[in-house]
Amino acid sequence: MMFKLDVPTKRGPILNGVLFRQKEQKTSDTLFIAITGIHGNFYSNPFYFNIGETLSKANIDFAYAQTNDAFPQIQTVNAKTGKEEVIGSYNERFAYTDDDIEAYLDFAERQGYKHIILGWLSRGSNKVIHYLSGHHDKRVEHFFLLSPANLDYMMSGVTDKEKAVIKEQVARGDGDRMLPFPFMGWVDCIANTAYDWEFSGILNNVHTAKDADFSQAEKVTHTGALLVGTYDNFTDGDPSEFLRNLNSHMPAAKKNDLIFIEKTGHTYQGKNQEVADDILKQLKKWRREDKVSSAKSEL
Repeated sequence: MMFKLDVPTKRGPILNGVLFRQKEQKTSDTLFIAITGIHGNFYSNPFYFNIGETLSKANIDFAYAQTNDAFPQIQTVNAKTGKEEVIGSYNERFAYTDDDIEAYLDFAERQGYKHIILGWLSRGSNKVIHYLSGHHDKRVEHFFLLSPANLDYMMSGVTDKEKAVIKEQVARGDGDRMLPFPFMGWVDCIANTAYDWEFSGILNNVHTAKDADFSQAEKVTHTGALLVGTYDNFTDGDPSEFLRNLNSHMPAAKKNDLIFIEKTGHTYQGKNQEVADDILKQLKKWRREDKVSSAKSEL
């Protein structure tokens, strides 16, 4: 079954998500919170249905947690002012990341979930890395990163002239005005948003080079799982090595699990159910391990 989520952020805008669970009344003690990346809304990638339905049938709830950039533009309500406003990838600030994630974690806490898995796809994974690097949140039991995005590769087509326009527009105080061109060729946004992408480094935390800036990953103390398709072209190189490189910079690298989905790309075309099954398998593995650990602690 699917239920609409309206989750208020501390800054005001209400985020809209979707909750998969077996019954109308909560019966599960486990929730997987899936933080969306840019334009990763509920309608853009049908494989979310496979995962939500697969997990809920196993009595694991699944929250498809749409964040500020899930749509190019979408109308919502500000919980503080009561007024309607428009949010989206066009006016996202990367500093909203923690606020968006905390909104869903607060929801999970209010619902009484004992086991919370935090993760998700593409730039959603970058957001989770950023959040966990600065918040050693005990509410989160494990992370689950699917196909983290190499932002350097995504932005490789931005020209020096375009970068100069972004800097100039922000410097003269017009950062909240739309750029005269689509950023990266496909994101219509204000100059402040493009500046965050290009210059802030806030979410630019996953790289191909081994000696690149992995300072955020190095601060993630949680254990978890990392998954990628072996044809993922968002890695700018060998996807398997890309994932291993990221994991190698994490303190819990030896305890983390790496999952490779063969012969598929960034959104797992043709392998939707395989991804869902592998995610469920991983969550069940953690359940078994947690039960063993709990039993030992009681001895």
